[in-house]
Amino acid sequence: MQPNPVLRKLGFDERDRLVILHVDDVGMCQASVAAFQNLWETGLVSSGSVMVPCPWFLEAARLCSQRPEIDAGVHLTLTSEWEKYRWGPVSTRDRDTGLLDEQGCFHRDSASVQRLADPEAAEIEMKAQVDRALAAGMRPTHLDTHMGAVAHLKFIPAYLHLALSYRLPPMLPRLDDAGWRSLGLDETTARAAAGLCADLEDQGVPLLDQVVMVPLDTPENRPERTRALLQQLPPGITHFIIHPAMDTPELRAITPDWACRTADFIVFSDECMRAFLRDSGLQVIGYRDLQALMPAAG
Repeated sequence: MQPNPVLRKLGFDERDRLVILHVDDVGMCQASVAAFQNLWETGLVSSGSVMVPCPWFLEAARLCSQRPEIDAGVHLTLTSEWEKYRWGPVSTRDRDTGLLDEQGCFHRDSASVQRLADPEAAEIEMKAQVDRALAAGMRPTHLDTHMGAVAHLKFIPAYLHLALSYRLPPMLPRLDDAGWRSLGLDETTARAAAGLCADLEDQGVPLLDQVVMVPLDTPENRPERTRALLQQLPPGITHFIIHPAMDTPELRAITPDWACRTADFIVFSDECMRAFLRDSGLQVIGYRDLQALMPAAG
């Protein structure tokens, strides 16, 4: 593919490596909000996204409304994955929408919601989450998606319509057919996704080149693995995902991957990471930089 036109618009060269150091799952629990606030104040992350349906959303929204310089988007949420700590839609309790499981919460995995949810109901829910964030005093900088649930042709049109309507850059990589097929999409779906990306770029919507996540698999060697992933980033714009959280009894009770989340917090609290980023040649940006390039709402 041709170099990302956003690089030039932001004053960079096509060989430059831009990275958004992005905190996922803010508001999922208290530990996630405290970690995001701490890392934002120390300057080693450049963006985050808030889970509106979750129990600690109001605290996350309060933080963002009181600190308007914080770069935070809406982490559009259509799944609820944990065993004993769950949440559901903000727009409906109607099981006929296909958004709810047998417990009255979101489905636990993306495949289930993609198979069962009515697209119109999903669109209403996504809009309700953005509207609730705005009503709580947030000024979102972008949209992204929890567990990749929105990354399906049933939901992507609504996701992109929402992004354009609210002038919020979407987390979306600018892949061609082959790129989308490499992510597991069939040929027809890959072709449609690539066409959507091309249409968005024609409209001037800023897109990403890649999305990279530090896996939530093991806390072992977390600093070295994180630095290796960052060092290997190619030219272009990367959405780089971490899941930092404070080590609390609540977090340990919620998720078996708690040690990975607390390790992410430690890694990005360490002055060694600051020194690495300073010397890496990476250019750290936030979604607010991309939001300024969004076309006017139609």
